[in-house]
Amino acid sequence: MNPLRHSLILLIAATFCSSAPAQQTSFGIAAVVDGVPIMSSEVAQNIREREQMLMFQYQNDPAKLKKELALVREGALENLIDREILLAEFRKMGGVIMPRYIDEQINTIIRDVFKGNRDALVDELAKVGTSMKKYREEQEKMFIMQVMRQRHSGEHPPATPREVQEYYDKNVDKWREGDQIKISTITILKFAPESGSTPEKQKKIAEELRTKILQGADFAALAKTFSRDSHSENGGAWEWMYKTDLMPAIADAAMSLKTGGISPVLDMETSYVIVSCDAKKLGAAPSLEQYRAEIERMINAEKSKANIDRWMESVRKKHVIKRFQATTTKTPAAQ
Repeated sequence: MNPLRHSLILLIAATFCSSAPAQQTSFGIAAVVDGVPIMSSEVAQNIREREQMLMFQYQNDPAKLKKELALVREGALENLIDREILLAEFRKMGGVIMPRYIDEQINTIIRDVFKGNRDALVDELAKVGTSMKKYREEQEKMFIMQVMRQRHSGEHPPATPREVQEYYDKNVDKWREGDQIKISTITILKFAPESGSTPEKQKKIAEELRTKILQGADFAALAKTFSRDSHSENGGAWEWMYKTDLMPAIADAAMSLKTGGISPVLDMETSYVIVSCDAKKLGAAPSLEQYRAEIERMINAEKSKANIDRWMESVRKKHVIKRFQATTTKTPAAQ
């Protein structure tokens, strides 16, 4: 599927819960944009909506999921502030969205997510207490945000041969096929059977073990004593594995290490894992020409994003934005 179209589908689907009641009701104000309040409950609701989609998207990659969830939580308020700004700018320029564009967006999500079954979408909306009318209103706001950003992506010179070569050199590991790696692991369960065990205490144990390894302690000996996975009896050692057969978080951590290197403590769904890169066999790298067109598109997309970011930075200065440090106080934070 086209990456832009895939992103649009995720964006559309993320509004399923737009009218769902908050689990914890708060009447605090998180921010005010040109006199329009953004409630703390709205921020919390926005986070839940986006978390739902991320948990589906990264269900097989807990480390990536945790990272993306953290980004969502950190950026939720700023995202809603930007939405108010973009809607205001759209109204200022007298913009009008043709209803058929929203129809096309809704039909896209029905076709690609619900396999053409409109009733299935209606049923999902009903489960979270929202209506098709409310759903459509949210779609229009998202569409306006996308239009305004694309409008200011600006002109920029095409990717140069040097830029393409540098991008290829930096990212060739992503495209190489047949990489094999030999690793060892120490797995510390988050919920150990020992009395008084907590994830926080277990993480501390993992961090202490990693420190000992970096100071020269024997990895295999520690794995036999402390690790709780199927490789512990072998000192944590695994057989040779293709990178693609490992969990993405473990594979990425191992491949980023030099031979003999030790990873940070990886926060997995049910455990903390320390990875040792014991050896690597790199597969054949694809030719630059094979990926030239894709790389040029990626570079151009990055340049467009940079233009959008600069424009957003300038347009924010035209609006009165007040942020509040806590949802229960009315003391504005420093801008």
